Amino acid sequence: MTLYLEQPQLLSSSATRQVTVTYPTGLHMRPCSAIVKTVSHFQSKVQIHYGNNEADASDIIEILSLGVPRGAEVTLLAEGPDAEAVLDSLSILFDSFSILFTEGLR
Repeated sequence: MTLYLEQPQLLSSSATRQVTVTYPTGLHMRPCSAIVKTVSHFQSKVQIHYGNNEADASDIIEILSLGVPRGAEVTLLAEGPDAEAVLDSLSILFDSFSILFTEGLR
């Protein structure tokens, strides 16, 4: 007799957040690099929506191509087993952009 055990499936969920870009020059190289690095620590896939455009948050070129200026609101959409956790981390990152990256601009 052969027993077949079902593979446990990871629970997948989705989550959405609205965040405001506080970096003085919008989403340029330094903040985009921080977004990509943050997302790489999670399993969930994250999309950034701005206007009618969207970008894969793990692709720096796609994020840069959105052309998001300071003060703009973007929507973050995550799908996967750690969707809430990745959005929590990204929300903290977006809130801290003005502190983390403005030292060199003064």
